[in-house]
Amino acid sequence: MQLSTKIIFILVIVSFFSCKKDDDKIEFTFLQINDVYEIAPIQGGEFGGMARVATVHQELLKENKNTMLFLAGDFLNPSLLGTIKVDGERVRGKQMVEVLNAMNVDLVAFGNHEFDVSQNDLQKRLNESNFPWISANVKLKTKEKSIPFYKEKEGKQIPLRETFIKEFTDKDGTKIKVGFISVCIPSNPVDYVEYGNMFVAARASYAAIKDSVDVVFGLTHVKLTNDKRIAKLIPDLPLIMGGHEHTNSYDKIGNVIISKADANAKTAYIHRISYDKKTKKTIVKSELKEINSSIKSDEKVGLVVDKWQNILKTEIKEIIQNPNEIIYATKIPLDGRDTQVRSEQTNLGTIITKSMSFAFDDKVDCAIVNGGSIRIDDELQGNINAVDIFRVLPYGGPIFKVEIKGRLLKRVLDYGLLAAGTGAYLQHYNVEKVGEKWMIQNQELNINKIYTVAFSDYLLQGFDIPFLSSENKEVVSIYKPKNNELAFDIRKAVVEYLKIKK
Repeated sequence: MQLSTKIIFILVIVSFFSCKKDDDKIEFTFLQINDVYEIAPIQGGEFGGMARVATVHQELLKENKNTMLFLAGDFLNPSLLGTIKVDGERVRGKQMVEVLNAMNVDLVAFGNHEFDVSQNDLQKRLNESNFPWISANVKLKTKEKSIPFYKEKEGKQIPLRETFIKEFTDKDGTKIKVGFISVCIPSNPVDYVEYGNMFVAARASYAAIKDSVDVVFGLTHVKLTNDKRIAKLIPDLPLIMGGHEHTNSYDKIGNVIISKADANAKTAYIHRISYDKKTKKTIVKSELKEINSSIKSDEKVGLVVDKWQNILKTEIKEIIQNPNEIIYATKIPLDGRDTQVRSEQTNLGTIITKSMSFAFDDKVDCAIVNGGSIRIDDELQGNINAVDIFRVLPYGGPIFKVEIKGRLLKRVLDYGLLAAGTGAYLQHYNVEKVGEKWMIQNQELNINKIYTVAFSDYLLQGFDIPFLSSENKEVVSIYKPKNNELAFDIRKAVVEYLKIKK
């Protein structure tokens, strides 16, 4: 009996100290997505979908009420929905803000694509949003000076903050404060935005907040190399949730974890975090979760998504009767990422330009489109439908058959090559640079010959290549297709071309 009493006493003591150890810790969860342009599932409905992300969010909240949902930049643009008009006005990310509001997102960072839209459109999206935005290095340029971006609510301007603080409450009622810092890559120069130095801003915002909170995390939209540099500059950050690359990654620099999920919510990162109030140590356990068709859609968010998808389908059906028909299955991903299509020939660029030639029964010498017309900034994988092609080429437009002097064609090709890194870089078919010579259908370009070239209509307007327009005397003729011809819409041409390759 005496032995039994001693055993019970020891167990009670062990239990007491075990509970006390647990009481020193507070646990919270972060759900991270980044670079999300599409609100509905993609790739034939297999992956992504913000209503599915919302379901994951709700499940995590049931697991731990101290859960936050983050979007690490890039969501207002590019998107197919953003290009259409509703009530005479282009959507320009309105659909995404409505969805994020319905999801009760906790915090977003500015990404470079937020500045694709005009200042007026961005202001509307800021005003419509119910969630906070942060960035330490982007400011709004005015005539007098640069000021923080702001929301307009009931006639008042409410400045956006450089940092954000969240308070978590433990089971025993004790609280901790968690801080967040953010910076955005200065890769999208526009006249209404002033970019500060990313690294100076990151350190300054960390210094400004660190003494007001228990622990600080990063929510950034920069290149991975930049995130790694920030991790070295601020080694006390347990975690940087980043965006921009579009493919998932998980790196560690010193004690700093850097995580990035796949674009368009094909995956999301779940970070389960334990903070020891006594030792001030933070432990992060991360899980990359695939967002796929096995996850049920959240009903509330699903209604908002469906509303916008119905608007989109109505628009697409004016050009393609069966938008959801699977027209092609990829063996390798088709690369439409911005950096690639604006600096090198990609397999997606080849398919688009082959389709342009196909639209004229291949009775052209070559086909050319500017890389900037490809707006998906992502890879296409798996089953592809017509909606995916509209996502790639949201602005559509006809394909022109142009008779052009060889001398001018060479100038155009040279200009496109020198424009690497910009939207004026050219994707092409039956064109190749061999050494110092341009080859057209494996024959050296003859500057005195008249060539027949399939051009996107945008290129013939002189926006990307100033000297390429109908007014140039070396543009001999331009054939503009009728509305019943395949070449009348470049997207229809790509759809029909992929169908025969299926």
